[in-house]
Amino acid sequence: MIIIGVENMHKYCFVFALGYLTVCQITRVYIFDYGQYSADFSGPMMIITQKITSLAYEIHDGMFRKDEELTASQRGLAVRRMPSLLEYLSYNCNFMGILAGPLCSYKDYITFIEGRSYHMTRSGENGKEEIQNERAEPSPNVAVIQKLLVCGLSLLFHLTISNTLPVEYNIDENFQATASWPTKVIYLYVSLLAARPKYYFAWTLADAINNAAGFGFRGYDENGTARWDLISNLRIQQIEMSTSFKMFLDNWNIQTALWLKRVCYERASLSPTIQTFVLSAIWHGVYPGYYLTFLTGVVMTLAARAMRNNFRHYFIKPPQLKLLYDVITWIVTQIAISYTVVPFVLLSVKPSFMFYSSWYYGLHVAGILVLLLLPVKKTQRGKNTQENVQLARSKKFDERENSLGQNSFSTTNNVCNQNQEIASRHSSLKQ
Repeated sequence: MIIIGVENMHKYCFVFALGYLTVCQITRVYIFDYGQYSADFSGPMMIITQKITSLAYEIHDGMFRKDEELTASQRGLAVRRMPSLLEYLSYNCNFMGILAGPLCSYKDYITFIEGRSYHMTRSGENGKEEIQNERAEPSPNVAVIQKLLVCGLSLLFHLTISNTLPVEYNIDENFQATASWPTKVIYLYVSLLAARPKYYFAWTLADAINNAAGFGFRGYDENGTARWDLISNLRIQQIEMSTSFKMFLDNWNIQTALWLKRVCYERASLSPTIQTFVLSAIWHGVYPGYYLTFLTGVVMTLAARAMRNNFRHYFIKPPQLKLLYDVITWIVTQIAISYTVVPFVLLSVKPSFMFYSSWYYGLHVAGILVLLLLPVKKTQRGKNTQENVQLARSKKFDERENSLGQNSFSTTNNVCNQNQEIASRHSSLKQ
């Protein structure tokens, strides 16, 4: 970051950090412990890789690029000065997120460290942001207890039920030879459903640890209740009730999805969806199953997008028809997700192809046919009115901070969150 300079630091940091992580992954897989899910040094390295690359892009956006060249989320997260060594190490190696994350933006972290995360903002009569200090510092106790309960239930489910429904049974020769197709479909869904609680446990516990330290406050909802979901990594209800491939991905490993969007999808000039899935596979590791899953995910995502764009508007009304559409899309989505992630669990090439061949590559063929037969709408990657409004607000806020002699990167946490939410809605429109 220091030697290369702000113009090209993001590229060098990205290549170096991801390359170093890949060396770590190769060492872990092919030297130490192939095929095991044991926790080791590569887990923290994955999180630190996200942080280093995110910060490099945020500094590049804030110190080199012009505001009008940035999207709403990039403007909100842009860092306007180089962090000190202490700030840099604190962000990357703080105790709350060193083992399992989740990823947070540099500005959110600094806002929390400097004690400004509880200062809420509102629009004044003159249209400017005004800071409110009426509320006392909120307590995270309720949120932490709720998340620890989720952790306990997830761990209990994993220890008692998950082991009785192994994903590997999907490729058992006797099961494949004797089970009916409905039985195969149901077991596929149930076995992958049983495999998810261990992720629910780890990510929810990591979120609770950050909340217990006071990090993760996201303002108040319309009822005045404190929200502690700033860096939450999943939404279990939305995951299990997903009616589209995109809805599942948007609620699963949320912070990693945001990282992929910020460093790849928003900046890719050619095939952003494919590039994003390939980056995700490289970041996860070097098991062949990861690449099979994410390459399959490309087909499923594009096919689901084409189906949704071409047919969903026919089923909006009446409500009964919409309900039928939701039920059908939920079933299809859950089967497609389970089908896609089997190699992610099996890891190796041979068992993964055994599973897909037992299904005659059915969903691969269906997805490719959908892409060949249905028209695909071009996505607009330009700026919209909301982004221009947010740019004006961001500039006003930076000007006010500069006039007070503060660091221009210290925009309040609430404004940053508004930028992220607007960017999320913009991303949904693009999808």
